[in-house]
This record gives sequence, structure tokens and C-alpha cells, in this order.
Amino acid sequence: MTSFKLDNFLPYQLAVLSSRVSAGFAKHYRDAYGISVSEWRVVAHLSQADSVSVREIHARVDMDKPKVSRAASRLEAAGYVTKTVNPNDRRLVELSLTAKGRDMIEALAPIADAYEAQICALLADEADPFRQRVVQLINQLEPNVTADD
Repeated sequence: MTSFKLDNFLPYQLAVLSSRVSAGFAKHYRDAYGISVSEWRVVAHLSQADSVSVREIHARVDMDKPKVSRAASRLEAAGYVTKTVNPNDRRLVELSLTAKGRDMIEALAPIADAYEAQICALLADEADPFRQRVVQLINQLEPNVTADD
């Protein structure tokens, strides 16, 4: 038997925490709009800009390009986003929210804010220092390194 304790392994703890936090909010957008975590991440990112390429979303939300592309296609089919080919670089597909997509974000934003406040309440006075440490870790760790499932 090894001395390794999975339950004490910080990367494992962070993965479990991330999964639980994500699932807690996912039920809101899944139940109301039928979208997945990947689709939510794309929509949420698009809510920050008028038009964004699949490549930019891939780099920003830490999802592989095929997953972003599949999410974008499902969102387009549901009427939440539009896809256009970048006229300067035909290899780039630009995504933007439709009016229906913007309405979804407007409806989910207060729910997201309330969910975040609920999580922060669990952390009490440690919420801000915790958030600062999380941001520090995100900035210091190499981006876009994906683990095989």
C-alpha cells in the first residue's frame, strides 16, 4: 500500500470542488434553457464581447477547439448564437449572441450573481483572499493543459 492519499491531494480536491460548484449552477441553465456546461461557457464568454472567434474562446475558457465548435453548433441550432466566417481570415469562425442569446444571459446573470454570493457566504471572511489565491494560481499555471479523461 502506498502512502499517497487521494483525498488529501490538492489537484484532486480542486477538481472535486470545481465539479461540485459547476454542477450547482449548471442545474439553473440546464433546466431553464437545456444547455450544457460547455455551451454555458461559450455563451458567457460571448456576453463579454460583440463577436469572438472559436480560437479565442478555446484559449479563454480552457476547452479544446472541437468542444467549443460542437457547443457553438448546438447553440446556433438552438438560436442562441450566430456563426460567421471572418472576412480577413476564412479559417476563423466568429461567434456572436443573437437577441435570444442575450435574453438568456440577461435572465441568468442575476441567478449567477446569487449563486456566487451563496458560495462566497460559505467562505465568509475568507472569500476575497480565496478568490485572490485562485486568480494567482490560474495566472501561474500553464494554460490549456488538458488531462485525458
